[in-house]
Amino acid sequence: MKDKRRVIELLAPARDASVAIDAILHGADAVYMGAKSHGARAAAGNSTADIARVAEFAHQYGARVYVTVNTLVYDDEIHCVERLIHELYEAGVDALIIQDLGILRMNIPPIALHASTQCDLRTPEKAKFLENMGFSQLVMARELTLSEINAIHTTVPNTPLEAFVHGALCVSYSGRCQVSQCLKGRSANRGECAQICRLPFDLLDADGNVLEKNKHLLSLRDYNASENLEAMLEAGVSSLKIEGRLKDSGYVKNVVSYYRKALDRVIAKHADKYVRASFGVSKLSFEPALSKSFNRSFTSYFLTERHPENGKTMASLNTPKSLGEPIGKVLYAKGKTNRIATSTSIANGDGLSYFNQQGEYMGFRVNRVDGADLILTKPISIAAGTPVFRTYDKAFDDALSGQSAERKVAINAQLWWANGSLNLQLSDERGNRIVKSVDCPELDAAKSDQGPRQTQAIGKLGGTIYQLANAQVMGDKFIPSSVLAQLRRDAVIALDRAQRITFKRPLRLPEQADAPCFAKNLTYADNVANHLSRQVYEAHGAESIEPALECEMPDGTPTVMHTRYCIRRELGACKKQKGGKQLPDKLFLRTGDRLLEVHCDCAKCEMHITIKK
Repeated sequence: MKDKRRVIELLAPARDASVAIDAILHGADAVYMGAKSHGARAAAGNSTADIARVAEFAHQYGARVYVTVNTLVYDDEIHCVERLIHELYEAGVDALIIQDLGILRMNIPPIALHASTQCDLRTPEKAKFLENMGFSQLVMARELTLSEINAIHTTVPNTPLEAFVHGALCVSYSGRCQVSQCLKGRSANRGECAQICRLPFDLLDADGNVLEKNKHLLSLRDYNASENLEAMLEAGVSSLKIEGRLKDSGYVKNVVSYYRKALDRVIAKHADKYVRASFGVSKLSFEPALSKSFNRSFTSYFLTERHPENGKTMASLNTPKSLGEPIGKVLYAKGKTNRIATSTSIANGDGLSYFNQQGEYMGFRVNRVDGADLILTKPISIAAGTPVFRTYDKAFDDALSGQSAERKVAINAQLWWANGSLNLQLSDERGNRIVKSVDCPELDAAKSDQGPRQTQAIGKLGGTIYQLANAQVMGDKFIPSSVLAQLRRDAVIALDRAQRITFKRPLRLPEQADAPCFAKNLTYADNVANHLSRQVYEAHGAESIEPALECEMPDGTPTVMHTRYCIRRELGACKKQKGGKQLPDKLFLRTGDRLLEVHCDCAKCEMHITIKK
């Protein structure tokens, strides 16, 4: 009987093979990583050989490896991308994450395809189109509410939906940010985002008056949906994605471990509805805590409400850097001596931070702790009452720097004698079962109970991914330890082989030839960059198609950022809210000598930003 429970996947980022393996050891059901080219994080590319190594490791646990080939592809790159995809398929990759639909018309193997967040999936209509194109998993926009997610799930109930749960937020709808291309010649859709949104801006009125000075008005806090996992699954999410393909191993270990624990609690609570996507239990040597890893403070963004009330902030206006964990307030500071009112244990080498009276973000290192006093490396002046954050927890970082987890697959063993053979059966939680035998004409009766010794001999699984859960042995018979050891070794080798043989990668789903396009008229924001993607859209009914901005600048003044985030709302000046702060109708953002114009679409509760000519 087919298991009707929905498979739930915790998806982790990996900038390289070592981080990918760490993510799996700490509980990830799948990892996503960049190939040697055409990934939306150009600085996080990996060789095909390294990806193959990760796939071999992951598949032991039934975990998956997804590779990003999610940039726009130019016409002169098509054959190069085809070769890359063939290499990735041969390397054992389970699916590609793509943006450019031209890949659907390339000569590629039958590898499964996932629709990248760059596909800008915000509506049920777009979801249905992508499902009809043969995508086996759909990555939804970060900006969606639970009800919007549920509407998409209702439309495509049989296609797994992937949603972000943690990490950095792009202020613009993904795939619809061209500001980096227009200002720096570095396309976000080509993996080269210059992160203009993290810069400080002055907010100006039409006369050039400064309304806000040197604020990070487009720099969002980090996303944290850890309190809403159960609601996300209920809404229809199947894959929960952690952002961070540029993050280090310590970040990935901590965040993956935290979400693994939280997600396991939800799955256990609803064991009749959900089942985990991979196998093995991770044993940690530390207690995960999200606040201890890089964060700009947290927001749940739009997940629970489409129109957040004034006062519910989403941006980190004063700094784009990590704030870490709040630990207390300054009692006094005299030269190199500082005392903080805190219940947190502070250690030599910890890094602390604060905002000075000018609103500047400052940091310092603790040289040593002397009772209640912190002795710093250099004198600083901090006003009493100033909040202090810990951005570097040396003890926690030390705990993560070495081997901080192991992941074991549970096996059951059964030992018996029949017809002149001694037999050992191993079965595992992955569904594999094997039997190994040795010739043994007879067994001598034991003078004492041999059960514990036999169980111990079979359970000597160090150096493998297995852990003995239960064993049925022959305690009334004497069996030489050497015989048991050889049976165990042979059985483990056979069990590994069985997993390799039985593990199956998903195949690409067929494209529905009669599926209508989500829109008749496509603009530059739909990112059509080659003749193959144009063919796809035309075949499904698109009547007019503008080329991607990276290929040809559109007429007029194009929107370079399209966002659900709104500067007016963030500053408490939403026109829909009574009694709020007043801001003029015309608003501009200035960074250096460049001027951007802010357009608030209050009817749709969205914001468009253009470059002021």
